[in-house]
Amino acid sequence: MAEKSRNGADVIVESLKNHQVEYVFGIPGAKIDGLFNALVDDGPELIVTRHEQNAAFMAAAVGRLTGNPGVVIATSGPGASNLTTGLVTATSEGDPVLAIGGQVKRRDLLKLTHQSMNNAALFEPITKYSAEIQDPETISEVLANAYRLAKASKKGASFISIPQDVVDGPVESVGIKPLSDPKIGSASAQDIEYLSKKIQAAELPVFLVGMRASTEKEANAIRKIVEKTNIPVVETFQAAGVISRELENHFFGRVGLFRNQPGDMLLKRSDLVIAVGYDPIEYEARNWNAEGDSAIVVIDDTPAEIDYYFQPDRELIGDIAETLTVLLSSIEAKKLSEETTHDLESLHEKLIKGDTVKEHSANGLIHPLEVIETLQSLVTDEMTVTVDVGSHYIWMARHFRSYEPRHLLFSNGMQTLGVALPWAISAALVRPNTQIISISGDGGFLFSAQDLETAVRKKLKIIHLVWNDGRYNMVEFQEQLKYHRSSGVDFGPVDFVKYAEAFGAKGLRATNAKELEAAILTGIKTQGPVVIDIPIDYRDNETLGETILPDQFY
Repeated sequence: MAEKSRNGADVIVESLKNHQVEYVFGIPGAKIDGLFNALVDDGPELIVTRHEQNAAFMAAAVGRLTGNPGVVIATSGPGASNLTTGLVTATSEGDPVLAIGGQVKRRDLLKLTHQSMNNAALFEPITKYSAEIQDPETISEVLANAYRLAKASKKGASFISIPQDVVDGPVESVGIKPLSDPKIGSASAQDIEYLSKKIQAAELPVFLVGMRASTEKEANAIRKIVEKTNIPVVETFQAAGVISRELENHFFGRVGLFRNQPGDMLLKRSDLVIAVGYDPIEYEARNWNAEGDSAIVVIDDTPAEIDYYFQPDRELIGDIAETLTVLLSSIEAKKLSEETTHDLESLHEKLIKGDTVKEHSANGLIHPLEVIETLQSLVTDEMTVTVDVGSHYIWMARHFRSYEPRHLLFSNGMQTLGVALPWAISAALVRPNTQIISISGDGGFLFSAQDLETAVRKKLKIIHLVWNDGRYNMVEFQEQLKYHRSSGVDFGPVDFVKYAEAFGAKGLRATNAKELEAAILTGIKTQGPVVIDIPIDYRDNETLGETILPDQFY
């Protein structure tokens, strides 16, 4: 029997299988439907979404949670251009993604024809790799390189444009087999010895842990050093969960967005900041090193981006976990002075006090800290919490505790609206049999809420909380601080209970903490998505943007 001929679509599917891709997110169209046709018979599970931007968010979440690129496919023209927000977010926030976009036939590339545009040029500034395949025989090698570059540090998105006749064209070459990842060793022995001596000489060394040190491997290495040395830790928002419950006394909060957090005070007080996997896009160094005089040592797998406020004395470049493991054997417990110990105790007390509800809300509204307190009592360590962008994101990042890496997710590079629900969908796929919680404002929710149908279709265990105040409030309170009035932040009401029910999800409303607790418990017992509308009391929001909190460290 003659062997079945292969075309470009078959080779793409074969390549995705070779890279052990489990899910493909996307929406079909005429220029790429050959690939969707091939996915019917073989390859990863296809998750059809309601918007290409959401599909890109879902792929990015797979990348963040697994370390391997998530895959998204879109058709030509607006199908491809709708990926841009998702891909720029992924690249800025270190999430590996492989994006495939359809394209017109090669003979039409230079014509002003239907959906013809320069895909590769469009995506070049916002991805790590952007190329258009012109020969079907090169599909496998281009995909292999794009996939590999997406997951190499700094991780981010790769984009491949494939003309329709390349997708449909015959292929004779053998596909590239799975390749092992290059192994990177620790930083040099001399650099590790240098840091060990710096730590011993410092009065108050501090770990500033960033997004590239937030995987399970790096988190475990950091925990061992903290346990041995008692060095305090400050997390960026994307490093949430690096410090475990057992080491909570060494956790001094998260830094991001506004310079008035306890973590800022500790970084200011420290005479040695050890920046581990930190990227300035998370929180610019000018916010925590405003005078530019901090002693900084970097531990990372990629060279630091230098500016006036971030000039490391030394960079330990190599595998982050390997470097920390070697460092562990050369350092001892840190003995802090009485004065420093007292300062740390005072700062820790301030951190804990900031998590406490001062005055419970009334009139059918719930204060953000009441929501967080209720969530904290019900969310267990294996649950994943995804957070959109808005005022709720600041409250959650500062006050909600997470004790496992990459189980509390934030968009902290682009601060992109609409990520929470798509991320939750991917978390439910990647971490089955666990409860997923996603949180948005009423503004951000409608940026991606059409894919609530996808969550319903897949019967995913997602509880989505909508903090509802009828405004783009994160913009509003900043405008109030700057101009003493707001502009362009109001919109009309939406009944989110009925909205959820229209999609086949369960819709609930909670107007006090007791009702919220009951609603979340109902959601945990429900097989499928649940949306909880929470009328929120944002009266204390302007305090989020205050420049400096008074403290003895200043």
